Amino acid sequence: MSSQQYSAHVEAPINIAFIKYWGKREGGEKLILPTNDSFSITLSTKPFRSKTSVVLRSDIAEDELWLNGKKSDIANTARILSVLAYVRANCPEELKNLKAYIVSENNFPTAAGMASSASGYCALSAALVKAFQANVDVSMLARLGSGSACRSAYGGFVIWHKGEKADGTDCIATQFVDEHYWPEVQVMCAVLKGEVKDVSSTSGMQQSLKTSPLMQERIATTVDKRMAEVSEAIKQKDFHKFAEITMTDSDDLQEICRTTTPKIQYATEDSYAMIRLIRAFNAKKGKNVVGYTFDAGANCFMFTLKKDLPEVVAMLMAHFPTDFSKFFFNDQALLAECEKAKAPEEHCNLIDYPKNTFEMLLQSPVGPGVVYVDESESLIKL
Repeated sequence: MSSQQYSAHVEAPINIAFIKYWGKREGGEKLILPTNDSFSITLSTKPFRSKTSVVLRSDIAEDELWLNGKKSDIANTARILSVLAYVRANCPEELKNLKAYIVSENNFPTAAGMASSASGYCALSAALVKAFQANVDVSMLARLGSGSACRSAYGGFVIWHKGEKADGTDCIATQFVDEHYWPEVQVMCAVLKGEVKDVSSTSGMQQSLKTSPLMQERIATTVDKRMAEVSEAIKQKDFHKFAEITMTDSDDLQEICRTTTPKIQYATEDSYAMIRLIRAFNAKKGKNVVGYTFDAGANCFMFTLKKDLPEVVAMLMAHFPTDFSKFFFNDQALLAECEKAKAPEEHCNLIDYPKNTFEMLLQSPVGPGVVYVDESESLIKL
């Protein structure tokens, strides 16, 4: 048997949710079944992505995973075991006993503070499904590793459906529109200085579910209404409306964290300054030119249109002056425009705040989801 016959090589992107996932429904803790639907944008795999190669082998005793050059302890990583077990339960009989030799790498800068679990588990799941020839939905499998990973399976704007079934088979992601539908939308991430968070999102969301008085209304009515409204805004390419809904949902998540017992705070003073700055800029422009969203962390993710991005960056630099060596842009022509752009006087002192700098500023267009790459790009050298 040629082990190369059973191999796969995959790149997967990160995704940024603008309608948030926060909390697992009762009985869905292990399978990662959310209390509500969520909506996200998939980023390009350039510059940041997870890449995974899998080769099925009969000459090793156990499954092996090498992540960023180090051997992982699969036996004590419940979510990886869960993913592997599900694949084997749904693959051809003759492949069940072969061992998976997995090599994976993330190329995120250490300082970026960006979660690689979504892209990592998505790349792993897509590679395993192909190598094991398994009859499994990639997004559903990725969800077993990390909830948000299911949304990285597809490009463009993606919905993660909470599903109703106890076994989670209908809790999958689907593509709402692909990356070519609204290519003008750009994503930026301002990586802000901050402490390592002391409450993981996994435990934080369950604490909110138990104690925040705002969670039940969010689950019962708020998210469904917002999903419908933002779907329409995307279809109409109405950026003003899209940004308003995005910022409102982000603010709601902050408020849910604030009303959780004990209180959870992921945002830093820089985070709150970014919120005030973007709101002030939009007010000055008379419409939403940029929208913000925050995950369970300090970093500010921003959405804007390509035509407005240089002006937005100039405004940001007037308040958070950062060296261009700390810019990681997918689009070099856009970066060159930003380097030339200067903020007019009325955009230079929108908030009263110290002139801190970003750790880095990242830019990405809407991207295409999972990409299977050629054998020549394998991370495994046999």
